[in-house]
Amino acid sequence: MSNDSFKFKQFTVHQSRCAMKVGTDGTLLGAWANVPTGKARMLDIGTGTGLIALMLAQRAFEAVVTGIDIDAEAVCQARENVEASPFASRIQIVQADVADYKTESFDVIVSNPPYFVESLTCPDHQRTTARHTASLTYQTLMRSAFRLLTDEGRFSVIIPFDCRALLESEASLTGFFMSRICSVKTTPKKEPKRYLIEFTKQPVSELDISEGVIESMPNTRSEWYQELTKDFYL
Repeated sequence: MSNDSFKFKQFTVHQSRCAMKVGTDGTLLGAWANVPTGKARMLDIGTGTGLIALMLAQRAFEAVVTGIDIDAEAVCQARENVEASPFASRIQIVQADVADYKTESFDVIVSNPPYFVESLTCPDHQRTTARHTASLTYQTLMRSAFRLLTDEGRFSVIIPFDCRALLESEASLTGFFMSRICSVKTTPKKEPKRYLIEFTKQPVSELDISEGVIESMPNTRSEWYQELTKDFYL
């Protein structure tokens, strides 16, 4: 399969018009985030290709999923990916700025947000929007998620290791409580490269802390990663 598309077990993601391609981060979040077993409303902020929205719809077969993105080209491609999937009747893709987005509350919100903080932007406006926090600051993300989440809902993100302190600070100021955190290493001996973090509006009695390793050795996927993503990868 070419770089313009990525085939999963139940759907295919075309990505030629999206700045951010299918990658490990999005797949990790789509597989790790808590989803309800019954009817629910779920939101993917910065949906890009629609990958995470599609994963959520596959995992929660009674849920209705909304993917939101500010980029027109990404929205068009995500809609095409959704329409070609088995979940087309339960996913809608919306072009909007999440800061201005108004709708009913969601039971689950996820986001693989822009991750370059205070770094040089690139001349490609689409890639800058997708990759740099200038287009979606952590403050805006947290405030928007808090506003759109139900009182008992869950908000999950994946971020680089060096963004954790900033994200947690904004979450605390907004009123969120951390409920789960998973440090993700590329190999066992390396320091964490990513954090999967879940927030709630209610305090938890005990923080769920875990660790995941993507590769058990170079170019060999770990048991943890294979088990987490087994319903998606061919």
